[in-house]
Amino acid sequence: MRSVTAAWVGNVSAGLAHAYRRAMEQGIPRRIAVRDHSNFTIAQALLAGALGAPYLPTRTLLGSDIPRANGTLLASTSPFDGSPLLLIPAITPDVTVIAVQQADADGNAQLLGPWGVSQEAALAAKGVIVLAEEVVSREVIGADPNRTIVPALKVVAVVEEPGACHPSPLQGRYGRDHEFFHDYHRATRTAEGFDAWIKEWVTGVRDRRDYLRKLGPRWQQLRISVGGGG
Repeated sequence: MRSVTAAWVGNVSAGLAHAYRRAMEQGIPRRIAVRDHSNFTIAQALLAGALGAPYLPTRTLLGSDIPRANGTLLASTSPFDGSPLLLIPAITPDVTVIAVQQADADGNAQLLGPWGVSQEAALAAKGVIVLAEEVVSREVIGADPNRTIVPALKVVAVVEEPGACHPSPLQGRYGRDHEFFHDYHRATRTAEGFDAWIKEWVTGVRDRRDYLRKLGPRWQQLRISVGGGG
């Protein structure tokens, strides 16, 4: 990774992202460039990409330091009243990865709960990889099409992978593993601790199934009855 374009990078409720800060501030293991956004303007950039527009205008960042830190946002004026504007260029990812409760084999994917900017990110991308808690029939998807967040024509791969969001939650399937975030936070205070954590939880497990087995009872406690939200 050479650069990051984001509104915020951190370890959610656990605190700062130590590994990210080491890369950005000290170049460990390599230096990365950062293009700052606000939560709103990152959504605008993805929406512009989804719409096929080159940019969207905003006023929300005027007077802040984010335009200077970002370097790609352009100052402009409204053609209607001459008031100052900031132009947010579109973001069009090569690939967007989204996690959903269910999808069919074609890639029609349904997400229950808050969508955030998942749909904008998916529609802005050249291709989408869907991580589905389960692959269901076309008839199941077709019975409730309003929940479909991305159509099959955008999808390049469907991966049936229960527990793919852990330690984050997936509504109606499993809750958030708060302690896991804190474990990671403590481990990654040093580069050596980060390396040890990667060996234990990433390179040291054969696949996702092995990862969930390693979690053991902790994973079972997080799971929610499908009847409650799926």
